[in-house]
Amino acid sequence: MSKVSYYTAEGLKKLRDELNQLKDIERPKASQAIAEARDKGDLSENAEYDAAKEAQGLLEMRISKLEETLAGARLIDESQLDTSKVLVHSTVKIKNQMNGMEMTYKLVAQSEADLKQGKISVDSPIGKGLLGKEVGDVAEIQVPNGIMKFDVIEISRD
Repeated sequence: MSKVSYYTAEGLKKLRDELNQLKDIERPKASQAIAEARDKGDLSENAEYDAAKEAQGLLEMRISKLEETLAGARLIDESQLDTSKVLVHSTVKIKNQMNGMEMTYKLVAQSEADLKQGKISVDSPIGKGLLGKEVGDVAEIQVPNGIMKFDVIEISRD
């Protein structure tokens, strides 16, 4: 049974595009590389052939993993989501109680996470700690160096 993950239309398109790239372009290239290496003679001592076969195996594993992810992918209709609680695809403004620093994060699926863009995974410690919280709640999140407390200031969808 594959794990269900929720994606935006953009995130789902990115996954499908990557899968198509691997299947339509990379897979034929891998087969061609194997054929060229095979034409070079004795396979028992052909490092090029072994490398091409290994690269093909890794490519097939990646394709299989993407297909599994897509099988469990669900598109989120963000207009139907409750904005009173932190859910997947919520944008949350939080304040660290220790140093007063404010941060804004968008909670996304693991494969869409990108800290530089302010997108954190719902499977991360902070993501898990924020799920279900409402404005005014305090999220106590277990991190490697103890427990951090964050005030939930604002929840939005954008």
